Amino acid sequence: MPAIISEVEIGSIADELGFERGDIIRTVNNEKLRDLIDYKFAVNSEYLEIELERANGEIEEFEIEKDFDEDLGIIFESAVFDRIKSCTNHCIFCFVDQQPQGLRKSLYVKDDDYRLSYLQGTYITLTNMKEEDWARIEKLGLGPLYVSVHTTNPKLRASMLNNPKAENILSDLDRLKKAHIPLHLQIVMCPGINDGDELIRTLNDLSLYKSVVKSIAVVPVGLTSFHKNKLQLLTKEIAVKTINIINDFNTSQKRHLAQASDEIFLKAEIPVPEKKYYGTFSQLEDGVGAIRLLTDDFEKRKKKLPASVPVRKTFTFASSNSAVYPLRTIVDELNKIKNLHCEFVELKNEYFGENVTVAGLITGKDLIKQLKGRKISTLVIPSIMLRRYTDDFLDGITVPEVEKVLCCKVYAVKDIYSVKEIIELISD
Repeated sequence: MPAIISEVEIGSIADELGFERGDIIRTVNNEKLRDLIDYKFAVNSEYLEIELERANGEIEEFEIEKDFDEDLGIIFESAVFDRIKSCTNHCIFCFVDQQPQGLRKSLYVKDDDYRLSYLQGTYITLTNMKEEDWARIEKLGLGPLYVSVHTTNPKLRASMLNNPKAENILSDLDRLKKAHIPLHLQIVMCPGINDGDELIRTLNDLSLYKSVVKSIAVVPVGLTSFHKNKLQLLTKEIAVKTINIINDFNTSQKRHLAQASDEIFLKAEIPVPEKKYYGTFSQLEDGVGAIRLLTDDFEKRKKKLPASVPVRKTFTFASSNSAVYPLRTIVDELNKIKNLHCEFVELKNEYFGENVTVAGLITGKDLIKQLKGRKISTLVIPSIMLRRYTDDFLDGITVPEVEKVLCCKVYAVKDIYSVKEIIELISD
């Protein structure tokens, strides 16, 4: 994709110059931009020459004088302006391969792009890196990077990723360590394959990189009803064993370097740890620490809840299994407020299969099917169900369509659930 503008911040330099959504930044200081990294480095200047292509094809040139670190106020449609570096692995647990047809095209894209890892926190395997990519990371110090390790056993990793280049994980980590690149690592745990003794081996190997490794997330493999590799599901026994392995490892390191995902604690029927376990909560996108963050945030903010609301209000909170525990606790507290009635509906993922329990994979069709017939005034869902910056669910159903079918107002609050937004919503 070219550098297409998706939004211009009001009052910014770009706004004052008349830049609009749909315009394309062709060059900055006569240089073409490969990605948002190039753009950020290019605009850190007191003088800029920008060539802009309007939506109608007209070319305009701008000369801009500004403070060195002053931003132009432009948000782009994509962080990559050339071609996303696609994944050449065929992982046995690949979620993209477990999807049916008929979803948004973007959901079938397998990216393994270090630039998206740096800019957006997506995970890369390092198997598709070219020397020019390594050189750019080292020269610019691009970090932190988010790396999918899965196992440090070379043969096993090559087998799991179906790529002989995957054997090089330790030498790749050596190079990143030498360049002092901060890392957040991920282990997708497949029971019977890379758990147990293999997990112990992997964690011990990764301890050699603790000078640059900031966190290690251990998450269970996600299996939809469309998977074909006959992988095993996480059991309570394996979940408990995994938590014990991680705790023993952390004790040996004298820090909470490795962290089990919320799903592992839920499966083990063990309460999630206190916040010190999660450090800076750097692996929230991987389902690590969301329950603790939500629970603690509510405890801190619930004193701001009103004793009553002036007129009767009803709210229906809907989310997946992964949010059941904290949200039911929150709903119980909200129902103590006079004139306020709240209910929580646990949604099942019929589209991908009930083994998929994360809110971000609930489709619009599932939402409608499971709520249709209920008397709902205001429906509150986590924004993670929607495509970023849009009202679209995974299957293309939109929020207005849900509102029309269910005859209610829909509010999407930030991420899994924003306590601040909930309080503002009920108090409005």
